[in-house]
Formats: sequence, structure tokens, C-alpha cells
Amino acid sequence: MSRQGLAVKPMTRRGFLAAGVLGGAALVACGRPTPRSSSAGTASDAIAVAEAARPHTGKTVAARLTPGSADIDLGGTRAHTFAYNNQVPGPLIRANVGDDIAVTVDNALDHPSSMHWHGIALRNDMDGADPATPNIAPGSSFTYRFSSPYPGTYWAHPHTGLDTDYGLYLPVIIDDPADPGRYDAEWIVMLDDWTSGVGTTPDAIFKGLRSMGGMGHMPGMGGMGSMPGTPGVGGVGASELLGGDAGDVSYPYYLINGRIPTAATAFNAKPGQRIRIRIINAAADTAFRVALAGHRMTVTHTDGFPVVPTDVDAILLGMGERYDVIVTAGDGVFPLVASAEGKNAVARALLSTSGGSAPDVAFRPPELNGRIGTVENFTATPEVQLSARSDLALQARLMGTMMAYDWTINGRPYDHTNPLTIRQGQHATLTFANQSMMWHPMHLHGHTFQVIKADGSAGPRKDTVIVKPMQTVTVRFVADNPGTWMLHCHNGYHMDAGMMTTLNYAS
Repeated sequence: MSRQGLAVKPMTRRGFLAAGVLGGAALVACGRPTPRSSSAGTASDAIAVAEAARPHTGKTVAARLTPGSADIDLGGTRAHTFAYNNQVPGPLIRANVGDDIAVTVDNALDHPSSMHWHGIALRNDMDGADPATPNIAPGSSFTYRFSSPYPGTYWAHPHTGLDTDYGLYLPVIIDDPADPGRYDAEWIVMLDDWTSGVGTTPDAIFKGLRSMGGMGHMPGMGGMGSMPGTPGVGGVGASELLGGDAGDVSYPYYLINGRIPTAATAFNAKPGQRIRIRIINAAADTAFRVALAGHRMTVTHTDGFPVVPTDVDAILLGMGERYDVIVTAGDGVFPLVASAEGKNAVARALLSTSGGSAPDVAFRPPELNGRIGTVENFTATPEVQLSARSDLALQARLMGTMMAYDWTINGRPYDHTNPLTIRQGQHATLTFANQSMMWHPMHLHGHTFQVIKADGSAGPRKDTVIVKPMQTVTVRFVADNPGTWMLHCHNGYHMDAGMMTTLNYAS
């Protein structure tokens, strides 16, 4: 089954923001060719030296994954789509810090694929993003071998076109054996926006977004309505938390762990137990506001790294972000609700600790409107703080227009990018300057960075951060992982339209 061969069902689509902003480079094809000015990679000896410096236990965790066509039951609704090992999400991969992880990917798709290990500071030639790691041809296999120097909540997905939006993703957990945990149970929650096999295909949506270029102002622009007959976009409004328009695409369903809200999965626990919930946003175009009815959440980690424990009623996750929270389970059945921010729809799962029935599927817990945790609320714990030293200042200007659907970094789409460059050992600041009218969750491969809050104080350690329209976010990181690394927006459609560059280590 090809991506174009999935069932297509007409849907409405939202009007576009008409205001133009800086930028105007041509769109790129969704295949994302190698940028003309990037290097093909870094000397293998430098990569080997960096790998040798990571902890190694001598143990190996092995897995085998097959991305291919699959018929998936979303909970009474079936979707013919792509999946790893015929399941969505794909199977959990779990290892300890320093374990050698060996994952063989057998590509059963009709097009090239890859496996990117999102958030893990692994060796460059195993990152799973071309050109650092070559894509896997149809019918071929490749074994990724690496270790992780840090514990945390991560995930994996392809870096080929819009394949993640077809259901190709899975959780990755790296444990620290020295960490006692201080919780009784663990719940892994993967959020997603879903259209493949039940609505317009992601590729058809992307084609529709690009086809609007040059049409000028049309009724319904700016989130005030929809444009009949244009599939995949509609019903998207504004979000104060995101600084304006919430997204480009509305989806038929929003999922938690591969299930629609009317067929929600249940996590069983006992009253009074402390539960660690690892929440991962695998969506393509949707931020989620997440709350557990009847409970406050204590945020303990952002993107795998510990923060000063902070109590909130709900948390906001952009695409690619992860948050770990602790809750003390009450007595009853409680919905975990992930509200699709600005899209008037939800994903849903249940925490069940005793008999009884769950509230109606339309129930919205009041916690969704309580204290909402965003990046500004959290601070990395002292042991993971990064030095304030800065040898180099880098900038990524986020540019583009909804009218032409051209998205760029520093005025250039990916196939014409001028890579950012850095030298081994440098301490850098990187400023994301959003000069567009859309928000962007920006992700850096192979590194973690520390967010610098607006008041200049140190924020959390992360690898993905939300940058609101017409605002800037500055982060600091250390150049300790040589290679050629992607830097991009984790909105799948923005990335495919060109909002990506590379961070290259100079020899």
C-alpha cells in the first residue's frame, strides 16, 4: 500500500491566515533532498570517540521492527494505514542507561524509511535522519546500534515525509538503575491526531495546504470559518496558550495509545498508589492540554530531564514534547483528557482504581481550566543545569506565510539551507526568533538544551520547545556530540514545507 493509496474521505478545511510575513522562498518537495550546502557527515573517528565516552554496561537490548501496511482497530473504527509490527503505537523499547540498543528495521513499505530516536543524545550515524544515517530502501533492513547517556522518556519515528502521521511511532524509555523511582506504577501515554485510513491522507492534506499559495484572501480566513471542499482543514480556532492560531489541520480523531475517545483504554491501579505518567505528544499538527479529572499532577521531568517538582492542574504539550508527572490515585474511575488545543475535540483514557463507571465521553474536567503548566513554570534541578558560559551565539529565524505555505529557517527552505556551524566543545546560545504568525515546536537532534526564561533565569532542560508567533526563545547547549544534526519545526507539515536546517560540527 502506498501513501497515496489510502482511503480518502472529503472533509472541510480551515481558512488560512491572510497576513504575509517575512520570507518567501520556494516550497520544497516532501521528499526533503539533502541541502546543497550541508556536509555529508562528520569524521567517523570523532563520532567513535564521543560514543566511547558514553557509559556502557556491556548489556545489549535487541528488538526487531517492521514498518508496513496494517489494518488497525482504533476502537470499533478500523484504519488501513502504516504501523510498526501491526500495532499503534509500535512496541515499547526499554533499556538502561549505557545498554547497547540494537534495533533492526525491516522496511516492508513501498518507499524508503528510517527510525529517528527523538530526544536521545546518541551517536550521529545512528540518528535516523538522512544524511547522518542513510534511509532504508524498500525491502531492505538496517540495524541501529547505540547507547543512551541519559535516562528519560523518549520516542521513535521515521524522518521520511509524513510517515509519522500515518501511525509510525513508538515509545522509548531509558531507565536509570540507580534511581529508586518513588512511585508504585507507571503509565505510558502517547497522544496523536489521526486521519490515516479514516479521512483524508496526510499527503493529500499537505498537497491541499500547498495548493492554496497565490489564491489571496478568501472567505473564512484567519480561523473564522472553513472552506468547503478543501479536505483536512477546518474547525481550528485560536489559543491564548499558543499565542494565536492553534494549527493548520483538524482531524477526524484524537487518540491516546491508539484508541478513540469512545473506546478509551483503561489503566488499572489501586487507590493511594503513586503513579508516574509519561506523556508523549506524537501528533503532527496538534498541541494537547492534558488533565486527569479529580487529581493534581506533580511535574517531575520535561523531555527526559528532571525539574524542580511543580504542582499543576494541566500541562500543555507541543508536538514532540514529553512530560513526566506523578499523581496519587483517588478512588474511582477518572478520565485522563487530552484536549486538542484550539480544535474543540479531545483524546481520552481512563484511570480505574475501583468499581463504577466513567463520566460521559463529553465530560471535560475542570482541571483543564486550572493552573496550566508550560515551559515558563519549570526549572531544571541543580544537577542537570548547564553552564551560563557562551562562546557562540546562533540564531534561527522562523519565517513563512500561511498563504503560500512556505516555511523557512533564516529565509531559506531546507534544500537551500545555510547550516548553522559549531565546533566541538563550544558552549552556545541559540535564539529562535519567530517572525511568522504561527507557533512552532522547535526540535534539535542529538543534544539537549536549557531554556533561558524571559527574565534571564534558567528554565528546564529540553530538546523541543514551543516558540509563539512574533516571539523569541533562547536556549543554551554544549557542543559535545559531533556530527550533522537536524534542527526543525516538529509540525509535520511545516517541516515538509521547508522549516528545517542542520547544525554541523566544523572539522
